[in-house]
This record gives sequence, C-alpha cells and structure tokens, in this order.
Amino acid sequence: MTIVAAAEIAAAFNSHSEMEIWEVQWGIADEVASSGKAGRAVSWAKAAIARTQPPYLGTLGEVLTENGSVSLARAIVETAVKAPPATRDKPEWKKFVAGLRLDGFDLIEEDDDSEDRFTFSSRRKALRMIRMLPEAIPGLSFREAEDEVNALLDQLGLTVAKGHLSRAMSAYQRGEWSGANGELRNFYESYLNEIADRLGCQATDSKAKRDFLGSGVSPAFLLADYNEWHQNNQKPQFVQGLMSRMHPHGGHPGLSEEEDATFRIQITLITARLFLRRFDQRGRP
Repeated sequence: MTIVAAAEIAAAFNSHSEMEIWEVQWGIADEVASSGKAGRAVSWAKAAIARTQPPYLGTLGEVLTENGSVSLARAIVETAVKAPPATRDKPEWKKFVAGLRLDGFDLIEEDDDSEDRFTFSSRRKALRMIRMLPEAIPGLSFREAEDEVNALLDQLGLTVAKGHLSRAMSAYQRGEWSGANGELRNFYESYLNEIADRLGCQATDSKAKRDFLGSGVSPAFLLADYNEWHQNNQKPQFVQGLMSRMHPHGGHPGLSEEEDATFRIQITLITARLFLRRFDQRGRP
C-alpha cells in the first residue's frame, strides 16, 4: 500500500518529462509500459515491489539517489515525501501517510534548507521521514504484527474478530479515523470473547468473559502477576485499562485524531499478537 500510494503521489506533482528522468536515473525505463502518468505510477510500483523479491538480494536492487544507493521502493517514497502542500490534500496522501505509519515511519516538518537563506520571505516547511521506534528491537514491526495476527486468526478460526480487524484496517487506510477506532474496539473485545467461549465460559457479558479469563479457567489465561487482570477492580489492570482507553467519550483538545488512530492500531496489533500467540500455544480445546 505504501509503495503504490507513493507512486501515485509522485505522479501527481511531477511532469511526464520529470518522471522519465527518474526512470532513466533509476534504471527502470525499460520496465515502464505506459506514457500516461497513471500508467507510469503503476509501472513504478510494480518495479519496486518486484525488487523486494529474489533475485534482487542485498544491493542488487538498489538505485542511485541524492541520498546515496537505496532500494527502489525507498527512492519512490522519498520522492513522494517532497510533495507540495497542494498534493497533500489528495486522498492518496492519507493512504501514503497511513502506510508509512504502519511501516513504522512518521513525517515531521522542518525548515527546508534548500531555500535561499538571503531572501526575506518566510521559509518553506519541508517534510522529513523518521523512524517511529528503534529498528533493532525485535517484534516492533506493525506490518509484521498485522501479518502474524491475521495468520493466527485464520489458524484459530476467529472469523468474527478477523472481520472487525479487516474493516478497521480498511477504514484507517481511507483516513476514516472514527470508523477505524470503532472496529478496533470491536476487534479487541471480540477475540477475547471468542477465546473465553472456547475455554468454556458460559457468560454472555463481555466483562464477565474477561473475568473468566482471569479467574474462571485453570491455568488462568489473563495473568494477575503481570497486572493483566485482577479480582480487585481497584488495582491496575492492563486488559480493562486498554478497553477503557479504546472507549473514550468524544475528541479531546489538542489531540490529533490521526495520531490517536495510529496509536490504537499499534497497541491493538501488539496486544493481539501476545494474546493470540498465548492461546495458540495453550492448545485449542
């Protein structure tokens, strides 16, 4: 999704001749099957995706840019990041930013050093891509988390929960933050309910199902030692606390809905991966 959106953005603010120059510089001119801008964007995306597969290993699939040798996908993304403000109002931009964040990157504004320092006009703000979390720590890739969560949902047969996650991701990619948040709440509640049912819970209330996971089954599924659940509701509990965080009432001043939706997806995927792995390792009844 990120690569396709980046190619669409790059095509939106570059002319045909500018795109042709990029193609020659990157060595993909022979792979571009169309002279139209939309067709060129498709060819760019196809070429970049192809270079993530063998035989393009190591530096073989890299291209030359002003920032040195990088993958073709990175080159296209860096081109898209240079989009002018008018292009950032397009729907493709929302999809591009959403993809970057799921890939673990964010965009920040800073003064454009390429501007003439001797003019008295206001400095233009340029965007720079930064990594959101340390690269070296395993298990922090949200794309990886999403892939594993979907695989576990299939293996465990949690079809209702998978449907909620699919709708949440689609809404997020369209920039529909409220819709994504609502489906993420449903996803979080659904897979815990389904796990409780599989482990023998007879209750119909969701809170009672979570209590069952903490104390109604042996060994307990939610661990009191890790403060995931506790019989005393006054004590800190991660599972119930996250449920409350997923059900705030309305927006809050100074809080970006986009940033909040991104946070919810990140913490929901990581949490789901933990609990679904645990259920899978426990063995399905």
